[in-house]
Amino acid sequence: MTTTLAIANQKGGVAKTTSVASIGAALAELGHSVLLVDLDPQACLTFSLGIDPEDLDVSVHHVLTKALDPAEVIIETDDGVDLLPATIELARAEMDLLTRTGREHVIKGALDQLDDGYDWILLDCPPSLGVLTVAALTAADGVLIPLQCETLSHRGVGQLLDTVHDVRRFTNRGLEVWGVLPTLYDGRTNHARTVLETISDTYDLDVIEPPIPKTIKFAEAPAAGRSILSTSRSSKGATAYREVAANLVTRSQRPKKKAVSKKKAASRKGAAQ
Repeated sequence: MTTTLAIANQKGGVAKTTSVASIGAALAELGHSVLLVDLDPQACLTFSLGIDPEDLDVSVHHVLTKALDPAEVIIETDDGVDLLPATIELARAEMDLLTRTGREHVIKGALDQLDDGYDWILLDCPPSLGVLTVAALTAADGVLIPLQCETLSHRGVGQLLDTVHDVRRFTNRGLEVWGVLPTLYDGRTNHARTVLETISDTYDLDVIEPPIPKTIKFAEAPAAGRSILSTSRSSKGATAYREVAANLVTRSQRPKKKAVSKKKAASRKGAAQ
């Protein structure tokens, strides 16, 4: 079975794209077949894997708005993962899809066209809560939230969880929040540790271990068009993402939980108090 995981956070600068590329490469190292889908018009994932978006004639934009077969767009990368790339044209997709009936299901419909050849599909969501992010959540089995461990970084988590609740209610009842992935983490500071503990307690979310350390090695990898698992294989960052990938594989084998409505959750919280 294919596990489809959306990596989402409407705040930029939280290492979302880095996490998609690195987790994908780590899963490939474990022997899994992996497809990465770039849903950000900035096309950072596409560029970071060594593909210049300006050289592409077709992209995920054509799959979502022109009904092009995704198999005709997918590119093999040097990191052992396949990529459904993006270009700046994707910025028009939100407008094109706004008036389309069933727009929330457009990504799921595209992925359903693929053969069951992938163990994992990772969706790199744009830094917003617009049509593309909602469509990604509708197509996903779970959502992973990368989070920089700073106070301002967690302010949008509640909004994202509200969106997840709405998606569960209207378009994907089986969507699960897999947890928060701490990124750009400096465990030497009390502030980073305090923010991480606050997130877990406030939103009752699992924390995916281990935290991803802050290191310049992540900035160097895109320049080589590879993930950190290729450019700095023994670095702390690469090692952390390998552990995260292994933990996600374990997480994917859990039975699905029955979704709890926001009303029931609030009722339980009140009873506990």
